[in-house]
Amino acid sequence: MKPPCVLIVDDDTDSREVIALSLEVIAGWRVLLAEGGARAVECATQDRPDAILLDVMMPGLDGPATLQRLKAAHSTSQIPVIFLTVTSRSADRRALSDLPAEAVLLKPFDPFLLARNVAEILGWRQERWGWMGGAL
Repeated sequence: MKPPCVLIVDDDTDSREVIALSLEVIAGWRVLLAEGGARAVECATQDRPDAILLDVMMPGLDGPATLQRLKAAHSTSQIPVIFLTVTSRSADRRALSDLPAEAVLLKPFDPFLLARNVAEILGWRQERWGWMGGAL
């Protein structure tokens, strides 16, 4: 069995790298990287990741607009999406929770717990994927 593949979408290079290291090193997952919404839609269509971690605030195509495009396309509509955001305003989080994403995770996050949090949100079990991530 292959480990899950997660597409990380964030316009901040440092954030992408921290998330990628967290999922690759700690959980042994495969990651794909996209610096913005338009590239994320292309990558999701071509590579069909098992999940997408999507930053909310990005220039150009922001997180909610990217999610709308992903859910509108037949080839990507079933890929689960988790928003990542720095917003702490409850009104903003409520607006995001009304969108068809699985969850909203706040930044900053604990990189040692990120894979576990994602797996719990998505109902993933280690046995399903056969990965050897020690933190899970």
